[in-house]
Amino acid sequence: MKATRLALGGATVIALSIALAGCNKSEPASQALASAAKAVTGGALTWGVTTEPACFDPHRSSQQNSFWVIRNYIDSLISKKTDGTYAPWLAKSWSVADDGKSYTFNLREDVKFTDGTPFDSAAVKANFDYILKNVSTTSSSASLLVHFDRVEVVSPSVVRLVMKQPDSTTLESLSSVKLGFISPKALAENKDLCGGGPGIVGTGPFVFRSYQRGQQATFERNPDYHWAPGNAQHQGPAYLDRVTYRFLPEAAVRTGALGSGQVDLIEGVQPTDIAVFDKVDGFQYVSGPSATTSFTLNINYTVAPASDVRVRRALRDGFDLDAIVKSVYLGTVRRAWSNIGPDNPDYNASLKDSWGNNVAAANKLLDEAGWTQRDSEGFRVRDGKRLSIEVGYPQPYVRDSRDVLIRAVQSALRQNIGLDLGLRITTAGDFANQKASGNWTIYPNTDNPSDVAMELWDMLGDKGFLYNAIASPDAAIVGQINRARVLPVGEERRKLLGDIQKRAVDEAFIVPLFAPVYQLAAKSTVHGIGFEPQLDGPASSYDLWVDKPGA
Repeated sequence: MKATRLALGGATVIALSIALAGCNKSEPASQALASAAKAVTGGALTWGVTTEPACFDPHRSSQQNSFWVIRNYIDSLISKKTDGTYAPWLAKSWSVADDGKSYTFNLREDVKFTDGTPFDSAAVKANFDYILKNVSTTSSSASLLVHFDRVEVVSPSVVRLVMKQPDSTTLESLSSVKLGFISPKALAENKDLCGGGPGIVGTGPFVFRSYQRGQQATFERNPDYHWAPGNAQHQGPAYLDRVTYRFLPEAAVRTGALGSGQVDLIEGVQPTDIAVFDKVDGFQYVSGPSATTSFTLNINYTVAPASDVRVRRALRDGFDLDAIVKSVYLGTVRRAWSNIGPDNPDYNASLKDSWGNNVAAANKLLDEAGWTQRDSEGFRVRDGKRLSIEVGYPQPYVRDSRDVLIRAVQSALRQNIGLDLGLRITTAGDFANQKASGNWTIYPNTDNPSDVAMELWDMLGDKGFLYNAIASPDAAIVGQINRARVLPVGEERRKLLGDIQKRAVDEAFIVPLFAPVYQLAAKSTVHGIGFEPQLDGPASSYDLWVDKPGA
């Protein structure tokens, strides 16, 4: 059997398989793959994944690779579709007040958490109250509620979310796994839900059965599940009896495990390994969208020497990014021009060719900034101090050769302009402490909101993920971002979002590197592989199914 290669970009599906030639071009990836054969119930599947979730609590996690694992047991009020609109999920309908200051949701009345607790308005209130009561540890989810005021329980099946001010990103936030729901009983009884296992209870299609740190997490089908989102590819329980996620950080180990049949599906396929599975009998290769963010160096522009715009621009332009990205990823990803993914409808395409790879100008800027001397190793110095900026990269988030990419940039900057770009692999705790004090320098990351106003707020806003402890962030970009969140979705908002992306690059607050895509490979017996638009990553295992032995 020939492999199926499928790429989902925005609302478009491109299927390079004769078997899928007749599928609807607007249907999600999982539907396109599943449409070629009739789904089979039963069996087990094992994933090989690159990173182990540092936390299994959706309210506390900020790790992108944890969210699609968490999605197996956590549902949301609504689901984001590939066209940017929203479908019912735990809420069967909703309405927005004319002034944009309240959202009323009519909840399904047949949903239960897997511990038997009913999902109702009280459960919604319990979760939101929990997030806001524990902001020191739930900052990732609490940041989505910055304009939220309170939950009003209208009836057991009707809940109203009251806002302090209108916020055009509200529906995006409510579709996020970060604002998904844990059983109020589990919230009350368990102090550390990050640890995973049976203690964390949701309404999702799977139940969290076991967790062996450093090895694997196992989920079993929730037989009572019949409230999948309106845009799901089937209704009722998941097809699989059991799904296991094995933590295999080494690319060669993942490739070997799939090739030898130890696992059924892997993510994080390295460019050099694509040919092992793509168009090879018995396997399939699938690549996902790039609609949320680019992998970006976020520069703390309030800390010297990066507080000098000339230094930041020199860093931005002092290397050939195209060549480095091609060298590391062998043409499998696109070089980035914005911190917003190129498949996003609000991406500012005019930034292409507007910056980068101007070594002569970068050297001139550093000369003007007074960094005219060199030390014995060739680095620029001023007043006896080396021109050095550190990239702090938390170990749980290192994946897809991104550290290799940074080291290549590091080498080029040293050779081209004499800038010492340090790379320090830190712990998540170390970075959290740096962020809390505003004492971070460069943070490399992707972010998962697919709403551009939310993403820009998260990375560059004064109350977002990165800058909430910075005393004096750039007033111009903060004002633009805050205005964008209030504006309704439309052309005025889109233009403003484009202006914000341009300012971020012009001022070198950011240095976008590449537009990542999730690259998956699987046995040809695995079906229903897809991507969740809100995550811009793999979907949960809900729609996955496997051929029966001998079929």
